[in-house]
Amino acid sequence: MGRPEGIIIGGGAAGLMAAITAAENGAGVTILEHMPRVGKKILSTGNGKCNLTNLDMRPDCYRCGTADFPMTAIGRFSAADTVSFFRRLGVVVTDRNGYVYPASGQAQTVLDALREKAESLEIRIVTECRPETVERDGTGFCVRTSCGAFRGDFLILAAGSKAAPSTGSDGSGYDLAASLGHKIVKPLPALVQLKCRGDFFRSIAGVRTEAEVSLYTAGKHGELGDLLASDRGELQLTDYGISGIPVFQVSRYASEALDRKKRVLAVLDFFPSLKDEELFLLLKEQRMYLSDRKAEGFLNGIFHKKLAALFLKAAGIRGEEMAGRLSDKKLLAAAELIKRTVVEVTAANSFDKAQVCMGGVRVKDVDPCTMESRLYFAGEILDVDGICGGYNLQWAWSSGYAAGASATGKE
Repeated sequence: MGRPEGIIIGGGAAGLMAAITAAENGAGVTILEHMPRVGKKILSTGNGKCNLTNLDMRPDCYRCGTADFPMTAIGRFSAADTVSFFRRLGVVVTDRNGYVYPASGQAQTVLDALREKAESLEIRIVTECRPETVERDGTGFCVRTSCGAFRGDFLILAAGSKAAPSTGSDGSGYDLAASLGHKIVKPLPALVQLKCRGDFFRSIAGVRTEAEVSLYTAGKHGELGDLLASDRGELQLTDYGISGIPVFQVSRYASEALDRKKRVLAVLDFFPSLKDEELFLLLKEQRMYLSDRKAEGFLNGIFHKKLAALFLKAAGIRGEEMAGRLSDKKLLAAAELIKRTVVEVTAANSFDKAQVCMGGVRVKDVDPCTMESRLYFAGEILDVDGICGGYNLQWAWSSGYAAGASATGKE
């Protein structure tokens, strides 16, 4: 009996890992990639530095229709396995508080290592090849493409999600999965910026500041309803709304609620390190120190000038007032705005701005140990999305390894 021949649709992180694993187990492998080159999305990860994985690997770092699904695969191929795998490919890594990067600081290092390994294993890579249909062909599969038909004993679908379509993730894999009987959980943007209502955003565009972002549904009368999610970090303010890591971490909950026609409110705490009463005391202290100055610069020693001006205006504090004469009522109003600026989220940014998607192939139909269900799956095409910090790449490595190993009989 000859060696098994496999087809992998998608040459991203998960597809390359699946291909290398299957080839190391003795299979002949063909990758079908509709972009001119494989691995384009890898180059944009970690701001071009490629956050390979994270050593703090916890279940709550992943969101999925079946809670324990991601960690089952990650248990089979862990963050430590990822580090060892890339070391064998000649890549030295560096650990930055658990965040693992190539020591070169370049994502290109990771992609080059994967490509060179694929070449050494004689993995066939067919680029600018768009799969059109997938059919069972006897005991194997037939993939009809823009470049002709390809047949294999096993098929791994690693075609990505709909996030960042310019890198190759255009959602075409969902139709292929559905054609073989798989249910698709509606894909929505995740790890993405949020658009908010309010003309004042233009006046503070470009400001970056430490903040806590909490998302709520809105009640019947516009009051805060149920807490959806909360995160803290560097908030980036844009002319259309909010961005930055804490926004990315909670954005999938906004996408989901908005898709269900819920109103979503974001509460921004611009001084999360102090409690309400501590901030009020700080502002009273500021009033004492700056008693002989005009209020126009009252908050400049605490916040970015653009933010400071916004808080003063919203609290009804005029610039020509003397800081020493500001009433406790006005200080309380300013403190309330600083701790609880409430804005309405009108939309998540589009798929082309998202790093990953929520949704995808329903995982309850897929074996979490093998990634098998009629065929094999790997990566973002599945209904698994991780938070920022290397978790989505770890999912690609783990699910790719599981699919590649299982497809070739290595359980």
